[in-house]
Amino acid sequence: MGLRRKAREAALQLLYQLEFKASDPEAAPRKFWATRRAPEAEREYADHLFRSVLGRQAEIDGLIQSVSKNWRVDRMPLVDRNVLRIAALELVQEKTAPAVVIDEAIEIARKFSSAESAAFVNGILDALSRKIGLSAPAGHEKKDEQAKRQTRSQETGGGRRRKTP
Repeated sequence: MGLRRKAREAALQLLYQLEFKASDPEAAPRKFWATRRAPEAEREYADHLFRSVLGRQAEIDGLIQSVSKNWRVDRMPLVDRNVLRIAALELVQEKTAPAVVIDEAIEIARKFSSAESAAFVNGILDALSRKIGLSAPAGHEKKDEQAKRQTRSQETGGGRRRKTP
């Protein structure tokens, strides 16, 4: 698992903790990292995502709501809502390919929520990426796949993993 995936998962856990326990947003990361060992780069990216989502939450929730049919953001399951917030932030703010952002969000939703949540997250993020103009026109799927592979390679440090016998 790549460093960014771990950071996204940590950011999800921080956001979940903050919403579930209604704790202090400044103290939450300190408490979280006090009980967890992680490389500095993972901590920095997770903290960046956490703080950025909190700082732009109204904007992000508005974007999610604008493409969500029959679901208000505040009525979405807690995990799904925060997976969507992190991914929406990355779609509007980061340089990561949209296909990678969406794929990562789906995998995280599948891991921390359910297969139904993964499909829900996929639908919302696909609609959001089209709304903000990040989807490729029809016929450009190969370019999207190439960009996804290139970004994944950069996130994991390049190279292929060897299978151990």
